Amino acid sequence: MDPQTAIDLTHDALKMAMVLTFPILIVSLVIGIVVSLFQAVTQINETTLSFLPKVAGVVGVLLILMPWMVRQLLDYTQDLFGRLPGITQ
Repeated sequence: MDPQTAIDLTHDALKMAMVLTFPILIVSLVIGIVVSLFQAVTQINETTLSFLPKVAGVVGVLLILMPWMVRQLLDYTQDLFGRLPGITQ
């Protein structure tokens, strides 16, 4: 395997990881900002207040996007296995 193939495989793997985690991270970020603003406005400094909405948001996003995520992973795996004979030479 030449170095360019290794770089391409690593790039594709990192890109797939970013595509799959981006929606979860965005939802967690938005919920965190909203809860922080709420805490700042009401001056409630409860640390557990930010935890439950984030968990609920992440679980909701996972439930909604799970079919899409699985399809993306299956397509990536099929593509990777399809390129495997050319990689090993």
